[in-house]
Amino acid sequence: MSRRTPRLPSWLPIDPYILALLGTVGLAALLPASGSAAPVANGASTGAVALLFFLYGARLSTREAVAGLRHWRLHVTVLVCTFVMFPLLGLAAKGLVPLVLTPDLANGLLFLCLVPSTIQSSIAFTSIARGNVPAAICAGSFSSVAGIVVTPLLAAGLLGGSREALSTDSFLGIVLQLLVPFLAGQILRRWVGGFLVRHKGVLGYVDRGSILLVVYSAFSEGMVRGIWHQVGVGRLAALLAVEAVLLSVMLLATWYGAKRLGFDRGDRIAIQFAGSKKSLAAGLPMASVLFGAQASLAVLPLMLFHQMQLMVCAVLAKRRARDPLPARGTAPDQEGPGRPGSGRAGSDRPEPGRARPDQPWPARPRQQDPSRPARVGGREGGC
Repeated sequence: MSRRTPRLPSWLPIDPYILALLGTVGLAALLPASGSAAPVANGASTGAVALLFFLYGARLSTREAVAGLRHWRLHVTVLVCTFVMFPLLGLAAKGLVPLVLTPDLANGLLFLCLVPSTIQSSIAFTSIARGNVPAAICAGSFSSVAGIVVTPLLAAGLLGGSREALSTDSFLGIVLQLLVPFLAGQILRRWVGGFLVRHKGVLGYVDRGSILLVVYSAFSEGMVRGIWHQVGVGRLAALLAVEAVLLSVMLLATWYGAKRLGFDRGDRIAIQFAGSKKSLAAGLPMASVLFGAQASLAVLPLMLFHQMQLMVCAVLAKRRARDPLPARGTAPDQEGPGRPGSGRAGSDRPEPGRARPDQPWPARPRQQDPSRPARVGGREGGC
């Protein structure tokens, strides 16, 4: 008799990977790498970061990235949200020091605002909400590539209170640990790309395991240096409240701002989910390079924000999926009168495979003309 693999209940609003991250933090608190074990942990963390960005470079298709430039207005909008609006809000949060946030938490919150957007979760939520999935893929990829260069530069200019963020050694570390492996992955993609595609599931564990190793190393060093004694429960509650306001502002700005710019519904969904979220996978390795021993406090706001955005965006994506689609021929910012889930709003034609009220059998799907490109998320073709 086969045993089923235990899984978390589907209604539990906590990402299992977040539980693994919290468990890693607990392990670092109980058994931190100290003494002779500290250099070993730091060396393993450095190698894990290099491997992580090598895999990023090897997986990103240069051809897809170049093809995505066709929808440049959407990608520029996402980049502005990620690297302009977010940093401005992070700078505004500096005014909450010292009444609400400590200087270290404020620096961590600002660093959160500098990291690139996510890829996987942005694509997943855009798909659930019936948005422009190819646009979300390209927008997340462009943001991740740009973040390798833009995030360290912004950190150097805006995190003036952190000596590590301004030092030449930090930029050299960024080049050697992040940029060089990424470029090596792009160069070798022709030979290793197929292998990575065939073993995508296994390499996913390599990705997450590398990040867990980075977290353990950073939090171990923070425990040894006594950094965690500087944060109390009240400060953590205040940080959560500030991050909730930050996420709400960005979700509203991306949705209504994209509407004001004339994007259709599918593009607005892609902009909202790609432009309002931050990448834990990219931020953690960068923080370990930029902040050194202070990385544990620097990544705390990012870890909390990551879980918050997953929970909020999951609910929002399901709600967007129930929205009526715009009627054919209406303006991008107008909603059709149709009911949710009935194909195109304002149309009497049902979805393929859905029966009419007066028809006992499912309607036969209309054949797609092979000479015309398929419509994805309200836009023909790719990005």
